[in-house]
Amino acid sequence: MIQAVVDFLRDFGPWGLFIHSFFDAIIFPIPAFFSQVSLSLVNPSNAIVLATIGYIACLLGTPIGYLIGKLMGKSVLYKILKKEWIDAATDKFQKNGETAILLGSFTPIPFKVFTILSGCLNFPLWKLLAYAAMGRAVKFYAVGILFYLYGRAAENMVQDVSLYMFLAGIPIVLIFLLVRRVIRKRKAAKAALDSASESTKQSDMASASKSTEVVVDIATVNRTNQEPLEEKKQSLISEQSHTSRAK
Repeated sequence: MIQAVVDFLRDFGPWGLFIHSFFDAIIFPIPAFFSQVSLSLVNPSNAIVLATIGYIACLLGTPIGYLIGKLMGKSVLYKILKKEWIDAATDKFQKNGETAILLGSFTPIPFKVFTILSGCLNFPLWKLLAYAAMGRAVKFYAVGILFYLYGRAAENMVQDVSLYMFLAGIPIVLIFLLVRRVIRKRKAAKAALDSASESTKQSDMASASKSTEVVVDIATVNRTNQEPLEEKKQSLISEQSHTSRAK
C-alpha cells in the first residue's frame, strides 16, 4: 500500500513530493519521507531542491492541520492513526508543547499528529509554525544533504535517519529549554524589580500627597484661628476710636 502510493506520487516528480508533504502535515497517514527518498534516488544531484520543496509544502500544510484540530478535535486522529501514537504525542504536548513539536519533527510519530493536536489544545499557531520550521528543516535537509553528498549510497543511511536525528536532537532541545528557562527567569526578575520600583514610587507619591494635605490643613486651622483675633482687634480699635471722640 505504502509503496503503491509512493510510486504513484513519484510519477509526478517534485509536484508529487509537494502534494505528499502538504497533506502529510494535514491528514495523510504516510510520511513524506518515503516520497523524498524515492525521488532523491532517481536524481541525487537534485536532492537539496527536493528537500526545499518538501519543506515548504509541509509548512504550508501545517496551518490547515491546526485548523482541523481546532474544529474537529482529536477524534479525526483516532480514525487515521494508531492510538499509541496519539496518546504519546498528547502526553508530550501536555508536559511541554514546544519540546513536543521539536522532538515530533524527528520521531517516527507522523507530524500531522502534532499539527492537529496543536489546534485541539489551543497551542499558539505562530509558535507551532516557528518550531515546525526548525524541526522539519532538520529532517528534510538531513535526507537531502546525505543524498547530495553520497548519491544512491545514502539509501541505507537514511533508513535510520529519524533515530539519529532524534538522538542528536535531544541535547539541542535540552540546551534550548535551558536557555529559555534562564531568559524567562531574567524577565521575571526584571518584572518583579519594576513592580517593586513602581510600588515604591506610588508609595512615595502617596506620602507626599498626605504631607501636602497635612500642611494645607494646618494652614487652614491657623487661618481659622487668626480670623477671631483679627475681629477682636478691629473691635478694640473701633471702641478706642469711639472713646476718643466722646472725650
